[in-house]
Amino acid sequence: MNELRAIIFDFDGVIADTEPLHFAALQRVLVGIDITLTEAEYYADYLGFDDRGCFLEALRAHKREASPALVGELMDRKAQAYLAAIRDHLAIFPGVRELVHDAAARVPLAIASGALRNEIEVILEEAGLRKAFCHITSAEDVMRGKPAPDPFLHAMAGLNRQPAQPTLTPQDCLVIEDSLPGIRAARAAGMKVLAVANTHTVQDLGEADAITHSLADTRLSDLQSRLWGPAQGHS
Repeated sequence: MNELRAIIFDFDGVIADTEPLHFAALQRVLVGIDITLTEAEYYADYLGFDDRGCFLEALRAHKREASPALVGELMDRKAQAYLAAIRDHLAIFPGVRELVHDAAARVPLAIASGALRNEIEVILEEAGLRKAFCHITSAEDVMRGKPAPDPFLHAMAGLNRQPAQPTLTPQDCLVIEDSLPGIRAARAAGMKVLAVANTHTVQDLGEADAITHSLADTRLSDLQSRLWGPAQGHS
């Protein structure tokens, strides 16, 4: 059956406008170990990584040893700096609330993110969106982050554990992403992917199945028709 039956959202850069906060927190922690990270470098080379991936890349790029103890300490510092920042800055992208509420009335929703669970939960609760999501996959839940398919497959498995949920396959799932690693992860999982140009330009997101400038312009019925064909049995 060709139909959109579940949606898996990325979080940072799709639901919450948190990338500037992640950059600032990461930059502050790296300065503490004498590594300089520019905004251009962050958006070109680090976007889409989880915290562990960001620190591993920064240490590798500067030919520094990446001991588990050091990486863990840096991740803790960054998490503290980031949580302090989001308490002062809650920004949900335009159209997100409307799309999430509309979608949740039709299909099960999940999040698959490289962010930490506590960070996701705090923002969703503040935004009044937590109850719309049946499942959250966070950085703690998978060993391999994006561009590996693991986060999206983990999220689909979480949806499949919901009561009275018909079993989903990757072909039933739409992923909404804002980064190239995320798009590649979704494609590797066998899922269709809508890219939203919140963080990158449309030209950078060409590997997605569909692209939108804003979720405020996105309609589920249009995505169903464009990516799966006419819905069967309902409009």
